[in-house]
Amino acid sequence: MAPWTGAELPILSPLRALWLALAAAFLLALLLQLVPPDLFPGYAFFQDLIRYGKTKLGGVPRPAACRAFDVPKRYFSHFYVIAVLWNGFLLWFLTQSLFLGVPFPNWLHTLLRILGAAQFQGGELALSAFLVLLFLWLHSARRLFECLYVSVFSNAVINVVQYCFGLVYYVLVGLTVLSQVPMDGRNVYVIGKHVLMQARWFHILGLVMFVWSSAHQYKCHVILGNLRRNKAGVVIHCNHRIPFGDWFEYVSSPNYLAELMIYISMAVTFGFHNTTWWLVVTYVFFSQALSAFLSHKFYTSQFVSYPKHRRAFLPFLF
Repeated sequence: MAPWTGAELPILSPLRALWLALAAAFLLALLLQLVPPDLFPGYAFFQDLIRYGKTKLGGVPRPAACRAFDVPKRYFSHFYVIAVLWNGFLLWFLTQSLFLGVPFPNWLHTLLRILGAAQFQGGELALSAFLVLLFLWLHSARRLFECLYVSVFSNAVINVVQYCFGLVYYVLVGLTVLSQVPMDGRNVYVIGKHVLMQARWFHILGLVMFVWSSAHQYKCHVILGNLRRNKAGVVIHCNHRIPFGDWFEYVSSPNYLAELMIYISMAVTFGFHNTTWWLVVTYVFFSQALSAFLSHKFYTSQFVSYPKHRRAFLPFLF
């Protein structure tokens, strides 16, 4: 069967439309933070929907009806259980197809076509998608480890809508990566005798960026966890304190900045030119910027001595 040919993707495939809509929604949510509450009908419900964890504290009074939809923030670990299982599942299918020539199952191939799977031949794309899916699985596994053994969760909550979105998110992002693989029928289309011969400089750069960003995110989560532990590693309280060290010297939420850098490292691994993944990065940018903005407001409102030079999300800028 001849490999798919033509444009990389339709100008607005279902996946691109979805990530564009999500990016626009979070950009709008960020811009609405500038609107005075008196001019915003339903302001309290809107704020409750977009806030989670500590940012639900000390803000506008929470409507009683919203409390019925709270789930513990410690359920974040569920996101990464799903991510490790699902993306490991996809990585297994991709590995078998790339290295053993095993075709994708019919249901997966059909699903990818519906989502607007890659319909072009790229010399490095098969290896790029494999590496990005591997990075995504490693990222999810590390975050699961952190949720279980590094982070110290208080009684903070998230909205059930946020919880459901988190469960779906990593399923969707894994499918997005897999949809970038060039296909020949139900088999991965590989140019050359072996997929590893496709290795290019940007794969190495993406790997270095991924490891660097992941290391900083891990260090930031360790710093946050240690704020609630004594020197022996025993949890002694669940209060909020001002974190110091590493990227905390520049921004209030360096873990969110590192998350953005991790996704940018994947865009680099795709060779810089994958439009679909840049839409994912755009969504991550606005969603993390919103969370960082709300976290920064919490810190500055709760701590009079909070460092004045710190920005919310981007060093020296925002």
